[in-house]
Amino acid sequence: MSDAPHTSDSKTDNTAPSALGTDAENVGLVRELIELILHNKKWWLVPVIIVLLAIGLLVAVGSTALAPYLYPLF
Repeated sequence: MSDAPHTSDSKTDNTAPSALGTDAENVGLVRELIELILHNKKWWLVPVIIVLLAIGLLVAVGSTALAPYLYPLF
């Protein structure tokens, strides 16, 4: 028998909060937005979000080679 103290192999604790949040799962932004709309019954936000996404898409596509194809839409 040895007189050396017994050292147990302890595993690292992975429950420390991360920089992104303290939740065990990192729920995405879209999922959180959907849960907000469903839980708080903010149905009027749906058309606003769709219009903002459409405008953002038009701005993004307007700076590419697809811009000439957008002009017939207006």
